[in-house]
Amino acid sequence: MTHKLEIRVYYEDTDMAGIVYYANYLRYIERARSDWVRGLGIDQKVMKAEGAVFVVRRVEADYLAAAVLDDELVVETEAVQITGARLVMDQKVKRDGQVIFQAIVTIGVLAENGQPTRLPANIRLKLH
Repeated sequence: MTHKLEIRVYYEDTDMAGIVYYANYLRYIERARSDWVRGLGIDQKVMKAEGAVFVVRRVEADYLAAAVLDDELVVETEAVQITGARLVMDQKVKRDGQVIFQAIVTIGVLAENGQPTRLPANIRLKLH
């Protein structure tokens, strides 16, 4: 199932050329992933208190077109692979239905000691 998050481009999102600064797309997709996780009923504060946190392991991104001030964007997030230790997410930023940014994001989990660990079983169940 695809999760959608609407975002408007504000002045603070743009660079000197008046287009969305490239790093802000990473912020947009992070917000969308957090919103998706929250919508699944996963409380990241509770997860952290129980000794595990999500971390980005890899991002493969393509910038296809520029967004500008006041554009209305939609970030679409879909889990394309769920294993015992990671999530692979396909995320697209669209304007008027056109993909302007796309990323494949690999998410892992770290334990309190900073070492990689498996996704907690209760979270894996919610993701499937």
